Amino acid sequence: MPEAVLNDAAPRLIALDWGTSSLRAYLMGEGGAVLETHRLPLGIMQVEGGDFAGAFEQAAGDWRRRWRALPALAAGMIGSAQGWVEAPYVPCPAGLEELAGGLVPVPGAALSIIPGVVQHGDAPNVMRGEETQILGALSSHGDGRFVMPGTHSKWVEVTGGRIRRFETHMTGELFAVLRRHSILGRFVREDDPPPPEEVARAAFARGVKALRDAPSGLSPLLFSARSLVLTGGLAREASLDYLSGLLIGEELRAGLHAMSGGLALVGDAALCERYRQALSIFGVTAVELLGDTAAAGLWRIAGAAGLTGAGLEKNP
Repeated sequence: MPEAVLNDAAPRLIALDWGTSSLRAYLMGEGGAVLETHRLPLGIMQVEGGDFAGAFEQAAGDWRRRWRALPALAAGMIGSAQGWVEAPYVPCPAGLEELAGGLVPVPGAALSIIPGVVQHGDAPNVMRGEETQILGALSSHGDGRFVMPGTHSKWVEVTGGRIRRFETHMTGELFAVLRRHSILGRFVREDDPPPPEEVARAAFARGVKALRDAPSGLSPLLFSARSLVLTGGLAREASLDYLSGLLIGEELRAGLHAMSGGLALVGDAALCERYRQALSIFGVTAVELLGDTAAAGLWRIAGAAGLTGAGLEKNP
């Protein structure tokens, strides 16, 4: 459903944050103001029969009919090999110029897709969508080190306005796999109510501290998410919060070893707050919460590509 229109400024861009599980479409005005937002459960894995044109119509069709000349730009997994049209990766170091210069048009759709970023080496790494969030974060934050929690968390180092290097931690996916396909998830059913907030926070913090203080790392600790419940040391309903603490603690230990200094958290507010709590347990308090920066990044890249010009009046 559309969210409320914030003002009546003339639209300049349709911007899409199109990932694996969800699609967010923004109608953007002068200066990158978000005029209206559509949020749909139409990530690339949820689009039946690969009908991306139909999903695009659902997300932005009404805007396109009202403003036929309005350009459209998309970021995320829609540009992957499983998406609508593949947008090849640009190599690190990558910034605004490289991303804007690598846009790939979708034939017949009046839509362009932002490329992802690749880091070559013995253990190569890739990102799609996060590069756009980073460009959005840079509009208010400047250079630094960014942590982007999620299914595949990214730790990104930016200097001179360009992504220099990054790491991927499969923390969110590991949690989902262990919850649904291992004995560690047996204590909590999908439809069980969550534990009280103070219980969940305490169990999460306990998991983070256990990992922080463990000389041998994650593997020997994982089974404690079950054995603590069996021996009465942990409430059954809090076992998944404890497990989350172990996994995020492992990510933080590795990430902080590779990237020192202040950090900025980018992404979902609740998840970023959980990471902020975990970072404080590791003694890292110089942390900024930047929230969702995808729309700002889409606007910056569109501007650099010359897609946000004036003169886009409403159709009669």
